[in-house]
Amino acid sequence: MRLNRRQEQETRERGGIFFRLVFLLFLACFIFAIYLVRHPLMRLAGNFWVVDDGPAASDAIVILGDDNYEGDRANRAAAVLREGWAPRIIASGRYLRPYASIAQLEQRDLLERGVPASAIVPLEHRAENTREEAEAIGQFISSHGWKRVLVVTSNYHTRRARYILARVLPAGTELRVLSAQDVNYNPDAWWQTRRGIKIFFHESAGMIVAMWELRHQDARTITPRSGLRGWVGTGARYPFGTSPT
Repeated sequence: MRLNRRQEQETRERGGIFFRLVFLLFLACFIFAIYLVRHPLMRLAGNFWVVDDGPAASDAIVILGDDNYEGDRANRAAAVLREGWAPRIIASGRYLRPYASIAQLEQRDLLERGVPASAIVPLEHRAENTREEAEAIGQFISSHGWKRVLVVTSNYHTRRARYILARVLPAGTELRVLSAQDVNYNPDAWWQTRRGIKIFFHESAGMIVAMWELRHQDARTITPRSGLRGWVGTGARYPFGTSPT
């Protein structure tokens, strides 16, 4: 009887060792497979943050603050204005000093890109993050009676910005988010630069924070993906150089 029990125990031990070896072999193969496809997976992850709704006839184009050194957001906004999708650009930016703001820098960037001064509307505020800036923009466009806005921001920031804006802007606002190519973030090779890695993980953390802060708020704007009213960009175009009314 004791011999049978010992044999059973040895059999169980051999079986346990065998299954552990099989598991370790499977795990090693899985890790190797992930390694082989790491670049496509990282490209997929990098492009996840980038969305672009495309332009449509609107009341205003909004540049979100903190444009990069090259002024890439201003470049995209100026191009959209030249195409006639809106009569004005709202240059949104926080105060850097009591006498200077990012909005003023954006205004200069737009002027250098040929945007008429009459088409630039500065919006200076004290917002410390995207949610607070969205609140300031919402109050501003509401005070002017503007309902249709194109929001331009850096490519990596578009998904988080759209999530926040859709929940903070006044209900019924027709919102489209436009992506501005950013020299600091290549979604197809973000892991190859220190700046790209920092941006990727900053957006990941920022999205988690935004989802937590706005967890009790549903989207209330009209977007191309909302299925509400079918906003497809119909409406008047604005020839470049005309004075906004």
